[in-house]
Amino acid sequence: MNVDPVTVEVIRNGFLSIARQMNNNLVRSAYTPIIYEMHDCSVGVFDRDGRLLGQSPGLPMFLGNLELGILSTIEMMGGTDDFHAGDVYMVNDPYLVGSHTYDVNVFSPIFLDSELIGFGATKAHWLDIGAKEAGRPVDTTEIYQEGYRFGPTAIYRAGEPVAEVLDYITRNSRLPKSVWGDLHAQIAACRTGEQRLASLYQKFGVDTVEAATEKIFSHCEKLDREAVRGVPDGTYCAEGFMDSGGPGLPQVDVAVAVTVSGEELEIDLTGSSGPTHGPVNSPLPGTVAAARLAFKCLINPDTPVTDGTFRNLFVMAPEETVFNVSEPHATIYYYPPLGLLIDLIIRAMADVMPDSVVAGQTADPMNITFVGQRNDGSRFVTGAATAVGWGAGYGHDGENGLINYGAGDLKNIPVEVVESKYPIRICEYGLREDSGGPGKWRGGLGIQCEYETLQDDLEMTLWLERSRMPAWGLAGGSAGAPTRGTVTVDGTNQDVVKCPPMHLPAGSRVRVMTGGGGGFGDPLQRDPRAVEDDLADGYISTWP
Repeated sequence: MNVDPVTVEVIRNGFLSIARQMNNNLVRSAYTPIIYEMHDCSVGVFDRDGRLLGQSPGLPMFLGNLELGILSTIEMMGGTDDFHAGDVYMVNDPYLVGSHTYDVNVFSPIFLDSELIGFGATKAHWLDIGAKEAGRPVDTTEIYQEGYRFGPTAIYRAGEPVAEVLDYITRNSRLPKSVWGDLHAQIAACRTGEQRLASLYQKFGVDTVEAATEKIFSHCEKLDREAVRGVPDGTYCAEGFMDSGGPGLPQVDVAVAVTVSGEELEIDLTGSSGPTHGPVNSPLPGTVAAARLAFKCLINPDTPVTDGTFRNLFVMAPEETVFNVSEPHATIYYYPPLGLLIDLIIRAMADVMPDSVVAGQTADPMNITFVGQRNDGSRFVTGAATAVGWGAGYGHDGENGLINYGAGDLKNIPVEVVESKYPIRICEYGLREDSGGPGKWRGGLGIQCEYETLQDDLEMTLWLERSRMPAWGLAGGSAGAPTRGTVTVDGTNQDVVKCPPMHLPAGSRVRVMTGGGGGFGDPLQRDPRAVEDDLADGYISTWP
């Protein structure tokens, strides 16, 4: 069926608008600040075959594999015939859908006049799902310590709740109200997708929408192939390492080889470290999502992602590497090696795509978590994914205090929210002076923040990375400052980057200093007026 270009664009933007409305309802309905303040969630709308139609801003690491919850359920059911209006499903098995058990996929089928036309899907981080300890353990050694793990599971059938499953979810969480509230916020987002997608199909007709969809997919694929064809053929390599695979564990090596051949691009991770004995492991779906994110940073970054994107991208992750683990390997800190992977893919392409790359960033979640008990006996969990400095690129300085690659639209929780809801005072929150790497274009500044405990026996867990391999510079630029962490108890300071729960008395302080981004170009060629501005703003104390 022939569809005119104007109608195709209206439908394309209709898909994007639906996803944004779904995301807005999820954030507005959520129970916990990690969703309604931080936006640790993503949504998308898909066709009847589970192909991505449109997505909202969110965590790219989620959007890179959000369809897998749908596809794994279709595979388990042997097709789509058993879906009914009002059904809702959930999946959080990391080996099926990537990431970790705390990230829960919730989706629902969408019907128009009893015909299946698509799916609305969400993914959000839940604060507690019955892992071996509250918060986010940093020393797990197998998946069974990381809470309940669901394969494709119906939680609503034809609009009616599956009471036994919902009871299991809340009964096995330390924060039953939180998981109940956030689950139903995700369901509300799915219901929004059902209404809006059905309305779009009804307005234009099923045949017109499906014909436009194929044109959208073909256009995305064509743009990607043209862009890759413009990159010189060859194999481009980069290597790096993480501080460790967890407290007390050895470093994790990451080796990347990017091969461009015509209009296709392959990423090979052969030579990377094997699965760790700690929580730093990625199932293959997460690795593919990270490779897609790096690809999108370099290839047509302004074009919205659809199922037509990434058709010329291939990922080779051998099973003996940290990037393709299976049961029973722990995955709760699946992202740190993926953040380094993204950074290295960009670095590998620096010589042949100098206008598209940026220098290194400390690509890690930089998590700090506090767990405690309120006066009424209820538990609470709060924390932050702390921002980092981004690398500079040709013609521009790096961004200051921005979240890592994979977190995309993630926000910080405002100081006022933290201090009003939890027994914690934030004594400092600002940019870290001199943390950006010098260059003709300066690397972005990291963050420095300090927390004070106001209640005895708070549990604090810390996960910081890139203290030994700071963000590199490019084209003569210098590296950014490495990550640092300090815990002060009774006046005694202790340097810490990764630690299992520490029980802190009131008055303890935790200081986090995230790494800065690498500089780009010779620092001596920096515009003197830019140096003067940096000095005046307090970004630097001196310049080479």
